[in-house]
Amino acid sequence: MSAQLTDGAQARKFILGGNARVTLVSQKTGTRFTFRVRAKDVPKDAAAEPPWFVQLLTGRANDTDYTFLGTIFEDATTYRHGRKSHVSPEAPSAKGFAWAWSFLAKGELPPGCEVWHEGRCGRCGRALTVPESIAMGLGPECASGGF
Repeated sequence: MSAQLTDGAQARKFILGGNARVTLVSQKTGTRFTFRVRAKDVPKDAAAEPPWFVQLLTGRANDTDYTFLGTIFEDATTYRHGRKSHVSPEAPSAKGFAWAWSFLAKGELPPGCEVWHEGRCGRCGRALTVPESIAMGLGPECASGGF
């Protein structure tokens, strides 16, 4: 059960949940790309936010076929394409994520772009069943986790 995220701030919160899968869909062309965004494990007493690693779905197995794309850094506003990425920074998927993140980082939805999640919590991965949780992409316990 997937659901569209219709609030930019909620979409940002979902993506930075720590274990999110998000699909961006162009309203004009219907082109879509799926990304997995995971937080790096850091000690709970660390002063800074973790970096988040962005991966692109590049194969048919949507649980395992992801390729490193880039990193969202500690301030959660800066995205940089990875030098070690096997995906060109000029690829439509890479350009699309960078463009979309320039809006999502500010809590805004990218114009002409739909943001979807797969029906699982963006932090813990549990299936979402409560309508409010489905709408925001985070379960009630994870949503109150101090994001």
